[in-house]
Amino acid sequence: MKYDFVVVGANGMQGRIVSKFLLENDHSVLLCANDDYGIEELIEHPKADFALVDLRKMDRAKRVVKKSGSTVLINCAVDDFNLAVTKMALDLGMNYLDLGSEEPMFYEQLKLDKDFKEKNVIAVTGIGSTPGITNIMLRYLKPQFDTIETVHVGFAWDSNQPVFVTPFSIDAIAYEFSEQAKIFENGEYVLKQPAECDISYYYKTIGKQKTQYTKHIEHHSFYEYLKDVGIKNIIVLSSFPTHSYVALKALIGLGFMSKEAIAIDGTNIRPLDFTIEVLRRIPVPEGYTEKENLFLKVFGTKDGKPKTVEMDSTAGTLPGWEKATCNIDTGFPAAILARMILNNEITEKGVYSPEFIVPPEPFFAELGKNKIWVYEDGKKINGPNGELNINGKDKEEDIEKSEKETEK
Repeated sequence: MKYDFVVVGANGMQGRIVSKFLLENDHSVLLCANDDYGIEELIEHPKADFALVDLRKMDRAKRVVKKSGSTVLINCAVDDFNLAVTKMALDLGMNYLDLGSEEPMFYEQLKLDKDFKEKNVIAVTGIGSTPGITNIMLRYLKPQFDTIETVHVGFAWDSNQPVFVTPFSIDAIAYEFSEQAKIFENGEYVLKQPAECDISYYYKTIGKQKTQYTKHIEHHSFYEYLKDVGIKNIIVLSSFPTHSYVALKALIGLGFMSKEAIAIDGTNIRPLDFTIEVLRRIPVPEGYTEKENLFLKVFGTKDGKPKTVEMDSTAGTLPGWEKATCNIDTGFPAAILARMILNNEITEKGVYSPEFIVPPEPFFAELGKNKIWVYEDGKKINGPNGELNINGKDKEEDIEKSEKETEK
């Protein structure tokens, strides 16, 4: 059987979301992972199949992916493997997507641009929530400015119950909470501890929360995109509800997020791997819901006058997606862009971060169809049937009316 998509890391949180989205939209998917825990229902789907893949054994992984017949590889594995999987896609002449790499791996991926162009395929690194949706917001806003000096970008989330549920990749949380953020300040990269942040933010659907500097790739990809318009400051911020912030800090402080292997009964194991396995077995409590607010604030000039624009994207727990909580705003964008590539809606070839090549209007329209809302200075610009209110193209009241009818 020839598959529309291959999803690597299909048993992880985002891999499950991406795979389910594609299958529910009538696509065929080869689910690739190091075990089938938690994806039994997906494997039973008539358009799905499962392949045991260990990315530490790349030759075998490559043979499995090659036999899929797919032209699009979606990498949802931990980002330690991103460069290796990017190179695998290149060797196989496949289009490639991932949820984001850190420096210096991001720049190593960009070095493959010429090779991907020669193979006539595309690689997009960083297509989730942030990086991802926020990058495409930046592409949408850039034409509104003559110069851009400062960009603030980040996320906040909260839940309806004061219990700990894994918010997203524990591997990513480990470095976001414990490693210094390399922010762009006054035209130079400087290191800051997460807790040094004194910026206060009131989030659209969340309210006020403790905010911290965060190590993220947007400090680098945004610079590459904005260096021609005078960018001097880029800050990535993250915010967590108190109950989860305390739990995550405790796990880090006790060493459960360490990547340094320890010997147990003659077997070497990283505490982080143990923690990941334990946490992914914790069920989502009945009735538990989440909401997330992504934001992007751009400061610059237009026609010689100061200009500031803020964009927000909001998402929450959807019926039928309870186990995904608010993480739909990471998995859905990857699946949406993968479909756009499959349908030849993205014609560029090479290696990019999303702000360079993803057209905002059709992308925002697809988000709206899946109840991920996008706002510009507080005004919603996408609706649940794909209607847009961008540059006065559609009436905002039509979007609100359509949204209410959909949610009845």
